[in-house]
Amino acid sequence: MVVLALSVLLGSTATTPKTPPRAMAAAGQTVWVILTPVKADKRTQYERFVNEIFWPCAAKVGAADQQAFHHTRVLNPTKPQADGTYAYMFIMDPVQKGADYEVESLLKKAYGPAKATEYYKLYTECMAGEQKIYSSTQTQY
Repeated sequence: MVVLALSVLLGSTATTPKTPPRAMAAAGQTVWVILTPVKADKRTQYERFVNEIFWPCAAKVGAADQQAFHHTRVLNPTKPQADGTYAYMFIMDPVQKGADYEVESLLKKAYGPAKATEYYKLYTECMAGEQKIYSSTQTQY
């Protein structure tokens, strides 16, 4: 059993791509957790929006807004909620003062008003309700 556990650990280490470490909030800093409910039949469209449209816009915005992207993690749901929707999580850790976190505004900065309107419609069509935003303060732990 120990050998199996060790081989699983070693195997996962060998195949896990290396990503640069992320800075996390220090004690007293603000962290947001945002839950975005997405319609079951719009998951592919939503993930395409995030991965092919929204996240790439980070390269086209100012330095402060780029920091917001750098300090944001996205977690995809593994199963539906009780109501059949899928809750995507965005963790802003820590929140960057002076950065823009509004999807529509960031799209306009990156792509201009016309393209932003088109892309924002793709985004809003996927929504199954209002986002839930939780604002927290990092503790010493």
